[in-house]
Amino acid sequence: MRQVLWLSLAVLMVQRAGRAEVADSSSAGFTVKVVQQIAASPDEVYRKFLRIGEWWNPEHTFSGNSHNLSIEDKPAGCFCEKPASGGGARHMEVVYLQPGKAMTLSGALGPLQSLAATGSMVIQFAAAEGGTKLAVSYSVAGYTPAGMNTWAGPVDGVITEQFTRLKRAIEKGDPGAK
Repeated sequence: MRQVLWLSLAVLMVQRAGRAEVADSSSAGFTVKVVQQIAASPDEVYRKFLRIGEWWNPEHTFSGNSHNLSIEDKPAGCFCEKPASGGGARHMEVVYLQPGKAMTLSGALGPLQSLAATGSMVIQFAAAEGGTKLAVSYSVAGYTPAGMNTWAGPVDGVITEQFTRLKRAIEKGDPGAK
């Protein structure tokens, strides 16, 4: 049920935003990219990124509570969701880490986990005039009868939303602020 809600919300968000940042797409996979200018140092942005439960939209979790999310900043570290009621999900795994500069995560987010899919998310934190240039690239490959490209728009919407929430959490103190 949550997966259907996740997809529905993503589609609505993409339609509302009126812009897609899908870098490429085919039946075998896709790449989405997001770039944010954030008024804070790369170290500050990185530290806030690691406190994912403070800014991730709870609607895009299995448990409905983003405070159940965590990221371990170490090789083989888990981007996991551990509800108090038990069980959990391993969303992605840290495969490369340069604290305050870059992180690469491997895995499939949300409903992509139930498909024959995997992905690589590269997150870069670079000093820029006025703060940080945050660049995110998420490449997903796999199989679904309708083609993986059918997931490109919805995934772009969710990734764009999440990293916009990170920016708002840092700059405005509230990830949901407009």
